[in-house]
Amino acid sequence: MRAVWKGAVTFGLVNVPVKLYSATEDHDVSLHQVHDEDGGRIRYQRKCEVCGKVVAYQDIDKAYDDGERTVVITDADLKALPAERSREIEVVEFVPSEQIDPIMFDRSYYLEPDSASSKAYVLLRETLESTDRTAIVRLALRQKTRLAALRVHDEVLVVQTLLWSDEVREAAFPALDEKVKISDKELALSKQLVESLVSDFDPTQYVDEYQQELRTLIEAKLEQGDALDTAATFGEEPEEEGAEVIDLMEALRRSISAKRGGGADASDDAEAAPTKSTAKKSAAKKAASEKAAPEKAPAKKPAAKKKAAS
Repeated sequence: MRAVWKGAVTFGLVNVPVKLYSATEDHDVSLHQVHDEDGGRIRYQRKCEVCGKVVAYQDIDKAYDDGERTVVITDADLKALPAERSREIEVVEFVPSEQIDPIMFDRSYYLEPDSASSKAYVLLRETLESTDRTAIVRLALRQKTRLAALRVHDEVLVVQTLLWSDEVREAAFPALDEKVKISDKELALSKQLVESLVSDFDPTQYVDEYQQELRTLIEAKLEQGDALDTAATFGEEPEEEGAEVIDLMEALRRSISAKRGGGADASDDAEAAPTKSTAKKSAAKKAASEKAAPEKAPAKKPAAKKKAAS
């Protein structure tokens, strides 16, 4: 794993140097868009609406538009903000763990000790475990000030970024305002159904069946030859006309002949006897022919001389 942030957890006078790692990853198969007629890759360009030119990523700034005016915010502006220079995970308070509503959880990150001694790290971990508390912290991450929960997971400190209170929408559904009467019998049957499905949660029992089927489909298409040339799909430059196409078997023959002595004659010999199996078969056939009709062997010499003379 690659650290995405480096700093320290601070509470009181205690300073815990740490590295931050993303605790989760996306397992979805990466797909891209292609033209249905020829399989050519579809790409998106960052084009300026004023000059019409395609703009390189490094030449793009951010902006805020209030409907009438636009304010451009450069990378230098963002780096100048105090929060962006902060390399601290500041503990604001310790709260009972059950008071944090799971709907507020966003992304999870592992914290690794970043010092020669992990004593301060272990002290904070054991303090959280023994008090059954979760630390509410603030940190600057990916150009944003984040509110997060610092807790323990499998003997490792974990930071889970939280949504701000105004980012959680209010669930206002008129249908729930109506009074609905539930009978004791209906509630009892519902509880009975719940009891029939009671179990200990084991996340490893569940898999993403859609992604598994998608991978199976891709492998089947590859095996059946239902695939496009990758270079053509990605729009890479085609091979120039007239360029030499190297045949693998020919390259192997030339390599073998070069090891036997090299030169054009060796290449010709390789063409006459391309493989060991062919040479053995020819030798066996010649021996069998000489054994069956030895009197015809001398007659081959004049024919060879005549061919040489011609």
